[in-house]
Amino acid sequence: MATPEETTPETIDQTRTRAVKIIQILQKTYPQAKCALLFGDVHQLLVATILSAQCTDERVNLTTPLLFEKYQNIEAFASADVKELEKEVFSTGFYVNKAKAIKESAKQIIEKFGGEIPKSIAELTTLAGVGRKTASVVLGVGYGIAEGIVVDTHVGRISRLLGFTRKNDPAKIEKDLMEIIPVEEWILYSHLLIFHGRAICKARRPECPICPLNKDCPSAFIAMRGISSES
Repeated sequence: MATPEETTPETIDQTRTRAVKIIQILQKTYPQAKCALLFGDVHQLLVATILSAQCTDERVNLTTPLLFEKYQNIEAFASADVKELEKEVFSTGFYVNKAKAIKESAKQIIEKFGGEIPKSIAELTTLAGVGRKTASVVLGVGYGIAEGIVVDTHVGRISRLLGFTRKNDPAKIEKDLMEIIPVEEWILYSHLLIFHGRAICKARRPECPICPLNKDCPSAFIAMRGISSES
């Protein structure tokens, strides 16, 4: 398949149409696509998402059951001994910063928002340890509110391969995607690409021959050739 540079550039409407088709294909391929983090309420989702920074969802899911059993509400996290909290989240990495963020954000939620998790990116990002990505996860997964698109490494990498963006900065990628992806698919889009990145479009060795998107992806087989030439 020709590279994007070798073909007539798509119009924005053509890209949007292709994006809808790709989402439909991925929905059929991954009907189970959803957030992999385990949680019981929106605050637990916030805590789990903070812990997931630079850590696998699997590791977080091994850590949170005992954590949530010990700290059963926002008040418990707000009054936690931060040194004890550090020990309990140690296995997720960057445990000092994460423990501090979990405790401080719980205090902020109580003091600034009356114990209710905010429902906007602007308010969520005032909390300790919460950036736009974490805020979008909480809004999308916890409340079903699509105010932004979660851009993790899978979403950024695969969106570039699909020709939806050429940016590397997550904020700029998100801005490009918000122009292309229908707003009603913003939440699901990230889940679908994460599942696809783990199953087929792998960073080290993409499996283009079996990829259901290979007829609609301008980068199909190109990444494979690059890997083969380096082997």
